[in-house]
Amino acid sequence: MSPTFGKCYDPTGVRYGIPTYPWKLAPDGYATRRQLRALGLRPGGQPVAAQIMRRSRRRKAGVAVAFLYRVDLARPVRPMTPAKRTALAKATLARRTCPACRADRGYVIPISLGICVPCAYPEEQRAA
Repeated sequence: MSPTFGKCYDPTGVRYGIPTYPWKLAPDGYATRRQLRALGLRPGGQPVAAQIMRRSRRRKAGVAVAFLYRVDLARPVRPMTPAKRTALAKATLARRTCPACRADRGYVIPISLGICVPCAYPEEQRAA
């Protein structure tokens, strides 16, 4: 057994407080938030049941952790209401509207520019 595997394998939860498994080796019946969403479920207020862990060079702590929830305690995703759908459409439209020319550009305005590309670089648009 590799040292990394040993650090990530704690099914009793003695070391980390909750059961910990190596990446891709969690037992059946547990799922991450994304996996629950793919099944049409949500955690539904249940506490974190376990975690999976792997080494990561990008993270400051040196490990990446994903929390696991029990699938049998998960609840169905709430359906989208008409009011929520309208609010989401308005928010998306606001992100696509240029504050300088007030035009809906059909794409999300880059935060780095703050305005649409034609307004940010008008001389390049005329040359083309």
